[in-house]
Amino acid sequence: MAIRIFITGGTFDKEYNEITGQLYFNDTHMHDLLDMGRCRVPVEIRTLMMIDSLEMTNEDRDLIVHQCANADEDRIVITHGTDTMSETARIIAQKISNKTIVLTGAMIPIKFGSSDGLFNLGSAIAFAQTLPPGVYVAMNGRYFHADNVRKNKQTGMFEEVK
Repeated sequence: MAIRIFITGGTFDKEYNEITGQLYFNDTHMHDLLDMGRCRVPVEIRTLMMIDSLEMTNEDRDLIVHQCANADEDRIVITHGTDTMSETARIIAQKISNKTIVLTGAMIPIKFGSSDGLFNLGSAIAFAQTLPPGVYVAMNGRYFHADNVRKNKQTGMFEEVK
């Protein structure tokens, strides 16, 4: 069975306006990333929203939970902004336990060329295929359980909550 990929936005899919210097959303880069990574895993992609995770509302998170719960696939990858990824992972984990759900993102936009996003996406797809049911965050080659992860704002790295 295919892996379901849900797109929610975040730095992963931001574009850069060279004139204004602003970051903005246009469309997901997921298809290009899967091609670039030579992904041979069957996937089904659906864009749920294109927002910065700092702007994500409870209603947005409810939509993510609803889509995960109702997806035919039991292995799901969610691209998400890193600032509130841990919060969304915890909310999903409180409501869904029978699927393997992996949230991932990027610290640098894909369009910048030196992004960590491609590596994080590949890791998330691999973790979604191999981890048991549960909700996880995958960043920088590591995975974390949803109830034991946070983004360290000083280092920009994800870490276990101690």
